[in-house]
Amino acid sequence: MLGYAVIFLIIAIIAGLLGFGGIAGTSAWIAKVLFIVFIVLFVISFVLKLFRRR
Repeated sequence: MLGYAVIFLIIAIIAGLLGFGGIAGTSAWIAKVLFIVFIVLFVISFVLKLFRRR
C-alpha cells in the first residue's frame, strides 16, 4: 500500500511539472489518503502485536 502511495506521489509530481493541475491534484490526494490508511493500519498492527506478546 505504501508503494501505491509513492507511485501516485510520483505521478502527481510529474503531472504538476507538465502543467496538468487536475491530474496532479487528484494524484496527490490519492497518495495522501493511501499514506494515512497505511499509517493507521501500521499502528493497529503494532498495538495488536504488543498485546499478543503478553
